[in-house]
Amino acid sequence: MGRGTLRIYLGAAPGVGKTYAMLSEAHRRVERGTDCVVAFVEHHDRPRTEVMLHGLELLPRRELEYRGSVFTEMDVDAVLERAPAVALVDELAHTNVPGSRNAKRWQDVEELLRAGIDVISTVNIQHLESLGDVVESITGVRQRETVPDEVVRRADQIELVDMSPQALRRRMAHGNIYQPDKMDAALSNYFRPGNLTALRELALLWVADRVDEYLQQYRGEHNIRTTWQARERIVVGLTGGPEGRTLIRRASRMAAKGSGSEILAVYIARSDGLTSASPKELAVQRTLVEDLGGSFHHVIGDDIPAALLEFARGVNSTQIVLGSSRRKTWQYIYGPGVGATVARESGPDLDVHIVTHEEVAKGRGLPMARGARLGRARIIWGWLVGVVGPVLLAVVLRSMEDAPGLANDVLLFLFLTVAAALLGGVRPALASAAVGSMLLNYWFTPPTHTLTVQDPENLVAIVIFFAVAVAVSSVVDLAARRTHQAARLRAESEILSFLAGSVLRGETALDALLERVRETFAMESVALLERSSDVEPWTCAGSVGPAPVTRPDDADVDMPVGDNMALALSGRVLPAEDRRVLGAFAAQAAVVLDRQRLVGEAEQARRLAEGNRIRTALLAAVSHDLRTPLASIKAAVSSLRSDDVAWSEEDEAELLEGIEDGADRLDHLVGNLLDMSRLQTGTVTPLIREIDLDEVVPMALGGVPEGSVDLDIPETLPMVAVDPGLLERVVANIVENAVKYNPGQEPVAVAASALGGRVELRVVDRGRGVPDEAKERIFEPFQRYGDAPRGAGVGLGLAVSRGFAEAMGGTLDAEDTPGGGLTMVLTLTAAPGGVRAEAELPARATS
Repeated sequence: MGRGTLRIYLGAAPGVGKTYAMLSEAHRRVERGTDCVVAFVEHHDRPRTEVMLHGLELLPRRELEYRGSVFTEMDVDAVLERAPAVALVDELAHTNVPGSRNAKRWQDVEELLRAGIDVISTVNIQHLESLGDVVESITGVRQRETVPDEVVRRADQIELVDMSPQALRRRMAHGNIYQPDKMDAALSNYFRPGNLTALRELALLWVADRVDEYLQQYRGEHNIRTTWQARERIVVGLTGGPEGRTLIRRASRMAAKGSGSEILAVYIARSDGLTSASPKELAVQRTLVEDLGGSFHHVIGDDIPAALLEFARGVNSTQIVLGSSRRKTWQYIYGPGVGATVARESGPDLDVHIVTHEEVAKGRGLPMARGARLGRARIIWGWLVGVVGPVLLAVVLRSMEDAPGLANDVLLFLFLTVAAALLGGVRPALASAAVGSMLLNYWFTPPTHTLTVQDPENLVAIVIFFAVAVAVSSVVDLAARRTHQAARLRAESEILSFLAGSVLRGETALDALLERVRETFAMESVALLERSSDVEPWTCAGSVGPAPVTRPDDADVDMPVGDNMALALSGRVLPAEDRRVLGAFAAQAAVVLDRQRLVGEAEQARRLAEGNRIRTALLAAVSHDLRTPLASIKAAVSSLRSDDVAWSEEDEAELLEGIEDGADRLDHLVGNLLDMSRLQTGTVTPLIREIDLDEVVPMALGGVPEGSVDLDIPETLPMVAVDPGLLERVVANIVENAVKYNPGQEPVAVAASALGGRVELRVVDRGRGVPDEAKERIFEPFQRYGDAPRGAGVGLGLAVSRGFAEAMGGTLDAEDTPGGGLTMVLTLTAAPGGVRAEAELPARATS
């Protein structure tokens, strides 16, 4: 029996209609005669979803008892025994109750697929494992229930169920997703328009990448090399020249005209030494393309047009953007140029855009890749002109009836010698001078067809020709060498200037510097190695590129930096003339590494200084705020012990009450001081266990006046994984703070609700609130907002509360209360397998 197929309905958020779409598909299949059953679908008391279950066969669920409660999960054995053609399994990322057959529901689905059963399932984008950090940064909620991306990617079909944020919020406001008592909390938290928009974009991009994978796989399987213009991909060819920024911005404007367009900037470096680009300019262009949402690629290739076209076709590009040539007119004798070659060979599937810029025809002005080394094509042309050219010229001159004369013949052969020197250097020129001298002697100097010269004047002419040819070719070659050397020195000076500038700017990114080394010398990988002594093994302090070496002996090039550090490069052997610049890079890499470590030490010193500040503040608190309750206690005790006054029972009771209140205040202040000290020293170790909120919160309200708090904790809340003692301290501090600033017209509201894999406790007061700019500052130690009187505390309550909340894996944040006031939101982690609330969000919510 073959493996079953998996179809997944993917949504950006709860309520978009995944479960409804899955049930609709099931009805369509049943109408076509397909054996389709409901293995597990959670309708969450949503009427429209519940109606869609009518007419479908529902398999019984398995009941499991856990911590005194009974839960239902999908019965895998029942599904396998029933063996339907198609099974509906909702909530692919669900975590099963302990004691189930598998820990995760996607593992149950894998069993069904292996048994040959087709499965239709649902999942939200926030439950993909790789997107956990991204979703948390967007929504502030860490998803506890996740499914590996590979499980979803292996699905045979993925269908996106999309809905605009406005429509989803209207659906929620109409009560189609959550119960009314959960609606306000959901709309003001997870279902904010910004959150929904970001999650929607995340889902669209993930599905688009999945489609790209399908397309690339299909093209590879069918060996398709032509471009399919399913999505606009614009490749920008960079030379490292100043026109690159113009090309990138032009490509960005082109991409903006089409939704989903992608920019890929590529720089192609030759494999023979220092690249011809300015490292500083390349760094600016890399930053620019990344800021515009594109990507930068570094490719090695000696044939620039072929490498550029190969890269463009490899990424299924639809357009190539190149700049107009910076060559001067006479420089086209070396070839048609990259732009013309790419346009000629691109074929009908690639559009090539030649963009004009301010540097057109101003000369390349770029350092050449190698000092005096010419390209292979130029050397070949130099030999052809120097050796074959004189022969062809002699044939042409011999075929002419009216010969131009020996003097003109000498000038024509001299022209070929100079051309050979310009193209191929001194050796083709010398060969041209020798061949030209022999041809002049044999064909044009009497007696002809012999190497004998009768007329001394002709002999002098031939000798002078040879001498002039050698001299001219030597001068031309020397000038070319000097030009190339100047270009190389310019390249080195730009690199060294870039390094000096990076030092002055204080750049500390080691990976970025190593990437510059790799690009500058066209290497495959670069690693910075170090060791503590000569007998210790080498360790890698930083590396870029694939498969970096772990020892300098294994590298193609190694540059020592002191006695116990080395820069190791892999890819090819560098000539000796490149090592001077490489040494500067190595020294800078060592400086950057030291700077990074110094920054770490400075951060550690900053934390120590912060600890000293806290200790100083603690001493100040002890000397002032703790003295007030001690003074009141001392005064009351002295009064009671005094024999000069006869105290009545009422007076004694009042003094004793003052002593008790002072002791309570003193105990509270000392407790907060000790708690903050524990937080600062990192010695808070919570003992996490599962507990119900209604067992802890009422105990934390013992320090506030009766009737000042309105408590609402539903019995259906899941258990939370917390340290009960720390949680009691957190809630007590928050509630006491709220009661202190509440004007008293109505009590402080303490309400709890379940939102997916978390539980929120909201403490709402109707005081004068806190401005947005001060909402984070109130959680700092020794901060008291507003006109709180001295002696009302040392400003540690909220700081201690947030520290304890984070130590338990939760969060504590401040929000505005609608209508005025401040709401403290304590978010805690729901215990796995705890009792679920009637309307969960967002991990359990489906449509």
